[in-house]
Amino acid sequence: MLDDEQITVPQFYPQIIAASEKLQFNMPSDLKTGSLLRTLVASKPSGHFLDIGTGTGLSLAWIAAGANETSRIISIDINATFQQVALETFADDERISIVCADGNEWLTFYDGEQFDLIFADAMPGKFEVLDQTLELLKVGGFYLIDDLLPQPNWPEEHPQRVEKLLETLKQRGDIVQTTLNWSTGLMLFTKVS
Repeated sequence: MLDDEQITVPQFYPQIIAASEKLQFNMPSDLKTGSLLRTLVASKPSGHFLDIGTGTGLSLAWIAAGANETSRIISIDINATFQQVALETFADDERISIVCADGNEWLTFYDGEQFDLIFADAMPGKFEVLDQTLELLKVGGFYLIDDLLPQPNWPEEHPQRVEKLLETLKQRGDIVQTTLNWSTGLMLFTKVS
């Protein structure tokens, strides 16, 4: 079975891809990651979801496709130019709040309801302010990170950063994890305490 052939992209995905190409946005979420993200979100009816690293809204499209009508989604990014695509695409979707902010500051000072799923697709929430991010996750909630296998756009020092992150996460006692040598290299965690 070829898993790429089984993936149906969400509504708005083609238009976000086209807008991303015009802006020369070259960090899209992988289709397999998006498909998994949609499935995980669908498992949490009326859920509260956090997308760290809106970009142009590709991962947000997958989250929105999995979320039911009573779910709430927050997507944060510091780049207003790229994020404008998502703002225009999801302007009529009342479930979605798109925030342009420094991710480290937002994650550090956010004091609202915890999340059923956090997708960390940016430096904040993954390589930075990790403890603060995981405190925002409900018990039973999912934390998904991607891009753990070498990517062509990685800076020279990035492999060591990934290794340190993986070791840090494996030592935590409040989460259980599964490593997926699939897509761009994923780790999926569930908070247990």
